[in-house]
Amino acid sequence: MSFIPGQPVSAVVQRIEIHKLWDGDNLILGFSIGGGIDQDPSQNPFSEDKADKGIYVTRVSKGGPAEVAGLRLGDKIMQVNGWDMTMVTHDQARKKLTKKNEDVVRLLVTRRSLEDAVRQSMMQH
Repeated sequence: MSFIPGQPVSAVVQRIEIHKLWDGDNLILGFSIGGGIDQDPSQNPFSEDKADKGIYVTRVSKGGPAEVAGLRLGDKIMQVNGWDMTMVTHDQARKKLTKKNEDVVRLLVTRRSLEDAVRQSMMQH
């Protein structure tokens, strides 16, 4: 997916619903994120062009809620519960993911394999 600042983003997305687990006061989603508009995009191992300041999944815990829901390492988070995640700081993204009054985190994610599959099917027709 190419990204040009200020231009609309088109992406093939997948919906993922993660049911939050609580261990006392500790929230368990089973994944970590990296990126954000306040971070250095050249340090992001998942962005293709090293200028993308999106939010990416940097770790998925084996057997955790995120893995069970289908989230994968390297997924780019486009939305969290309807909120746009394409131009947020790392902290803003973390806060949207960990809101206490929501039992389910509904994500729209994109991943390279989804885009490759669509591109391939379009070439066959």
